[in-house]
Amino acid sequence: MTASQKSLVIAVLMITVGIGWLLTAKGIAPQINWVWTLGMAVCGVLMFALMGFDKLSFVLGAFFLVCSLMSLLRQQGLLSVETEAPMLVIVAGVLMLVARSKRVPVPNWFVPPKS
Repeated sequence: MTASQKSLVIAVLMITVGIGWLLTAKGIAPQINWVWTLGMAVCGVLMFALMGFDKLSFVLGAFFLVCSLMSLLRQQGLLSVETEAPMLVIVAGVLMLVARSKRVPVPNWFVPPKS
């Protein structure tokens, strides 16, 4: 990880912690575990920011963002764990299926097997 990427990670994490803290302090949604929920969102965003857009970052980044959204819905009482877990499995499968598209590039580091 380059120095530029490290400073990006630190800045994004500080902003995330600050947003969660502010939302709790203002009583907007104090029952939400903002560190967990925003942490997953930051992981998703950082996947794209640090890795660029490819098959791996698409699946992982989008999955973390969906996990963050579903965590928020569950903590608000709008989604049960019994619904959240299978939905996340479905989302993972759909993302993997979409990543097979030729429009989503292969990671630069991937070396295809010789046939």
